[in-house]
Amino acid sequence: MKGRVTTKASAPAKWIPFLCVFCFALGILFSNRLWDSSAEPNGQQLLSQRRHEQELQVIDDDSTTNKKLSQNKDVMDEVLKTHEVIQPTRSLDKSVAVLQTHLASKSSQETSLKGSAPVPRQKVFMVIGINTAFSSRKRRDSVRETWMPQGEKLVQLEREKGIIVRFMIGHSATSNSILDRAIDSEDAQHKDFLRLEHVEGYHELSAKTKIFFSTAVAKWDAEFYVKVDDDVHVNLGMLASTLARHRSKPRVYIGCMKSGPVLSQKNVKYHEPEYWKFGEEGNKYFRHATGQIYAISKELATYISLNQPILHKYANEDVSLGAWFIGLEVEHIDDHSMCCGTPPDCAWKAQAGDVCIASFDWSCSGICKSVERIKFVHEKCGEGDGSVWSAVF
Repeated sequence: MKGRVTTKASAPAKWIPFLCVFCFALGILFSNRLWDSSAEPNGQQLLSQRRHEQELQVIDDDSTTNKKLSQNKDVMDEVLKTHEVIQPTRSLDKSVAVLQTHLASKSSQETSLKGSAPVPRQKVFMVIGINTAFSSRKRRDSVRETWMPQGEKLVQLEREKGIIVRFMIGHSATSNSILDRAIDSEDAQHKDFLRLEHVEGYHELSAKTKIFFSTAVAKWDAEFYVKVDDDVHVNLGMLASTLARHRSKPRVYIGCMKSGPVLSQKNVKYHEPEYWKFGEEGNKYFRHATGQIYAISKELATYISLNQPILHKYANEDVSLGAWFIGLEVEHIDDHSMCCGTPPDCAWKAQAGDVCIASFDWSCSGICKSVERIKFVHEKCGEGDGSVWSAVF
């Protein structure tokens, strides 16, 4: 009895561990299913939220990119505008066309206010500006009595030969001063002035030169523009014939080329305050035409007119002009017939058939005592009054 009972009780006890393991496994399986079913919506929500954040980031990046592109476009537009102003020589032909359009538009606007048709610029061969001052009336008269035609002859020179000759002068610092009225009276008598929007002064010659070229370009459509001092003798026929040989060249700078020393000492004539820009002391200037007389072609005069506000002025006017052409595709023509000496130099050359374009004394930067001596120079070195009319150009 006792042994039978023990055998029956021990059979279920063997299955208890198996039942426990089985129940534990069922519990784990059931718990995982519940967890997965409850976690799935949260996972989807997290994924959806993350996707939304990414979309917002993309939109924000696109907005930032667009702003940067817009800003970059504005910057590039300004750079291009500045580039066109500072480097018009990339195509000086384009610059000339732009200026001509601007001048035509300005003329049209001004004349429309007056109720008349716009007047186009007069097309001529060359414009000669004779640099003069308020105190130089006697010099001007001596020029009028020698190489510069007067009255009807001056008009005929313009009409038949396309040569414009004018004394160029600005105005005084005081409005309508006695100096200005004296020039007005002289101009009414001779009609041979080009008035500039410029305050006269010896140390303002570089500025006056810029304004002369700008004014002349706006008024006349010339092939060449010439600057000459009022104490220099000029043979107009030789000047015209010489320039005509270079008319096929787009950018020419013609004169007696030199390269003088840069003077750093104060209180000396031709002192250069900005001498340090030219290197070590004792250096020379770059090649440039002497200031007594020089000629430039239309494109170079137009370049000066377009860029007048940003062209730097050095102490000496001839140096300033040479500096404006540094870095440009410009042909420098060194013509020594534009800087002959006074008799006997120019007289010997005239007798040999080599008539000079211009004559002056280097020691005086012009004809020494020009009022008294220019007639003598004209008699000895002049080409003859009929030469300019017979010159072929």
